[in-house]
Amino acid sequence: MDQVEIIAILGSVFLLGLILEMVRRRQVAENYALLWLLTAVALFILSLWRELLDVLASIMGIFYPPAALFVIGFGFFLLILLQFSVIITQLSRKNKELAQQLGILSWKLNEQEQKMAQVIKQQTTNDKKDGE
Repeated sequence: MDQVEIIAILGSVFLLGLILEMVRRRQVAENYALLWLLTAVALFILSLWRELLDVLASIMGIFYPPAALFVIGFGFFLLILLQFSVIITQLSRKNKELAQQLGILSWKLNEQEQKMAQVIKQQTTNDKKDGE
């Protein structure tokens, strides 16, 4: 085993351990961690199974197999970024809808407060007239 393979194995084991620890501490939700876990496992398998990495590298036209490992890892990271972009878009839409609903509710509350103030003012005026 050469130095690059050892570093790749240690890096993928570290990534896997880090992801599992972050899920355990609830810093990352399980559904968001799936792609990270898949990435770490794929990198770990490719780091250990040199023949598979050689085949994938030759398919991709890469002559140095460890470079293929980084290309594959980069591809997974792009998928993770795409997943987060979708999630951020959904959250932005929900945030906008909630802000609009809050504005409508605030407007309705102000309308009800104004109506209530008019009713109280009218009752106070009527009570003063009845008292005279």
